[in-house]
Amino acid sequence: MSVAVEHIATDQPPDAAKARDLDYGWHSDNQVQLLENGEAYFPKVFAALREARREILLETFILFEDKVGHELQHILIDAAQRGVKVVVSLDGFGCGELSPTFLGELADAGVTVQMFDPASKTLGFRTNWFRRLHRKIVVVDAAVAFIGGINFSADHLGDFGPEAKQDYAVQVIGPAVADLHHFALAQSGRQARARRGWRRRQQRPCAGSTEGEGLVRLIYRDNVRHRDDIEEAYIHALGQAQKRVVIANAYFFPGYRLLREIRNAARRGVQVQLIIQGQPDVLLAKLAARMLYAYLLKDGVVIHEYCQRPLHGKVALVDDDWSTVGSSNLDPLSLALNLEANVLIRDRAFNQQLYERLEILARDHCQTMPENRKPRLWLWRLTVGFLVFHVMRHFPAMTGWLPAHKPRLKPFEGQAHDR
Repeated sequence: MSVAVEHIATDQPPDAAKARDLDYGWHSDNQVQLLENGEAYFPKVFAALREARREILLETFILFEDKVGHELQHILIDAAQRGVKVVVSLDGFGCGELSPTFLGELADAGVTVQMFDPASKTLGFRTNWFRRLHRKIVVVDAAVAFIGGINFSADHLGDFGPEAKQDYAVQVIGPAVADLHHFALAQSGRQARARRGWRRRQQRPCAGSTEGEGLVRLIYRDNVRHRDDIEEAYIHALGQAQKRVVIANAYFFPGYRLLREIRNAARRGVQVQLIIQGQPDVLLAKLAARMLYAYLLKDGVVIHEYCQRPLHGKVALVDDDWSTVGSSNLDPLSLALNLEANVLIRDRAFNQQLYERLEILARDHCQTMPENRKPRLWLWRLTVGFLVFHVMRHFPAMTGWLPAHKPRLKPFEGQAHDR
């Protein structure tokens, strides 16, 4: 039996002309719960999936055939078999090792599986490195949503060992879920296929409000009209900072504008802390970040390297009420190439909870860089870093010079699998 899987060819769905214009506002009165690591995230997500009655929309960069992946597969199969509409969007690079059997069992149960820009290996290596679907979003019955940096893999659990990742996500319940639902539908190419009986506000973005408690706003980046939305949100928040800034980010190599705002906040007396990888899963990430240390340390930025295990988080907070959680790193891949999604949160209780968790991380599990740390040739390192980042930033435009296929959604047949 063949594997029926849909293939999203590039970085936009068939209705890209509509999807690229989506702008989402602030919504008040949301309940937002911080979920730290797989121990908190997977039970919440799996419980919501088991309770689904109408629809499951799931996007992830990585899904492995391990104990987490198999549990997710069984839950999705069970949901599809009881009549729930299940749409799963996977990245062709991050999920490129999934077997035809694993995917086929999902498809046979009625799960719609989409693979974003898959490519076969060349000489044993994957070549589809850039413009990945890096988002991690789950929306269940347009009533509860999850978003963050946690993939569906066992390396987000502590019992995985020293390489287990430190990461964060949030559960959102409330009016903002309508926007997450609308966005997930639009990006999967199913915006026009929403069930007729659902309320209209669940099918299109709301203008939102900037007043109230539990404020949440969805922001995202694509390679069309929302290239800089996440970066601009960081820059705006940093420019308004008066008391404190804490950024915990796995792959820290931002462009000059964002780097300057971090430095300027410290210069005007804001307490600025960075938590970045000290034990990276990608050594290049650590080396790149260290190129920037001297520039930041000399103006009072406090830099912590998390050394207990690989840091995979993408979170930040400013002052007492602004926070962000999502999939976007602060590096060229996330800020200039990948498809990403974050939520902005204006909520004092959530901000304080995140601050306390990051303070424990910095105090108990990090190495703090000395203020007088000034590596040899630091100016040369900063110059090279500046050039490298901006080459990567303009990489999408450069690739646009090459022949490219138009965005489309099409079915294709995979290899045979045994039942």
